[in-house]
Amino acid sequence: MNKPIPQQMLAVSVQQPGKNSVLVWQSQPIPELMTGQLLIQVAACGINRADLMQRQGLYPPPPGDSDILGLEVAGIVVAVAEARLEAWLGRQVFGLVNGGGYAEYVVMPEAHAMLVPTGWTMVQAAATAETFLTAYQLLFTEGQAQPGQRVLIHAGASGVGTSAIQLAKAKGLHSAVTVGSTDKAEACLKLGAEYAINYRQQQFSDVLKQSWPEGINLILDPVAGPYINQDVALLAQDGKIIIYAMMGGRTVPEFELVPLFRKRGQLWCSTLRNRDLAYKGKLTADFIHDFAADMARGKVTPVIQQQFAASDVEQAHQLLASNQTIGKLVLTF
Repeated sequence: MNKPIPQQMLAVSVQQPGKNSVLVWQSQPIPELMTGQLLIQVAACGINRADLMQRQGLYPPPPGDSDILGLEVAGIVVAVAEARLEAWLGRQVFGLVNGGGYAEYVVMPEAHAMLVPTGWTMVQAAATAETFLTAYQLLFTEGQAQPGQRVLIHAGASGVGTSAIQLAKAKGLHSAVTVGSTDKAEACLKLGAEYAINYRQQQFSDVLKQSWPEGINLILDPVAGPYINQDVALLAQDGKIIIYAMMGGRTVPEFELVPLFRKRGQLWCSTLRNRDLAYKGKLTADFIHDFAADMARGKVTPVIQQQFAASDVEQAHQLLASNQTIGKLVLTF
């Protein structure tokens, strides 16, 4: 049975969207439950680069989704939309939300809800859904990676990067990463990467041509821009490049298609946020099927740089924007 829920909650509001945006906590109505949804009292929420982009006006939510920041939460189910969902009441869950995570309460589709593994904290759970599901999608749903193959993970110390390293290792893949500092390289090697190349000191394509002369089967690239030509040069026959962000720029200088043709290479663009409910639900179910045991054993777990009180959200965003983080940042309520 649903317990009494207040009519109002505190949630982050973006004032003056753009480069000079400001985050303000304001009272807002509790979101209304729709068919198939759970109401979560948020204990913690993950912070992602998509949040930084949205507050700048560069990544608006899909039509119908909440305009409150936050794409993943962990918390307790306090109300459900219909009687068939009552078994969820009181359960500790985590998962993707369609916006609205930076708030005291948020609605989550039942298909997105995952039970918090035994022994995990809410902070760990809040740091998991967005980056691990993105990494899972890139590696296995789209990348179709197989044991023994070689994968290059750009931005290896990011949330997605640290997640992808662990998933790749758990499934018997060989991984290399690019990073921007020595401490990030060390962190990635400890997680299981075989090579960690500091792009400020070495040309990653030169290093990997020597280390993996057979070529690379799958490249996960959130940088794009000037990296694409080097990615193509490293591909193995029938290899695949998946671009899932454009941190290095939206255009590719003097891109030559012939090398990609010769290798029968594939160039994909990937997103997760604008996927439909059924897709995200299946992705969640597949991830749990493949990795629930690894999470329960602690073999797969989020790397968390720091947690912040919800009132310090601006400070957390500034740290993420500095590119000095390893793994995830989390807000706690």
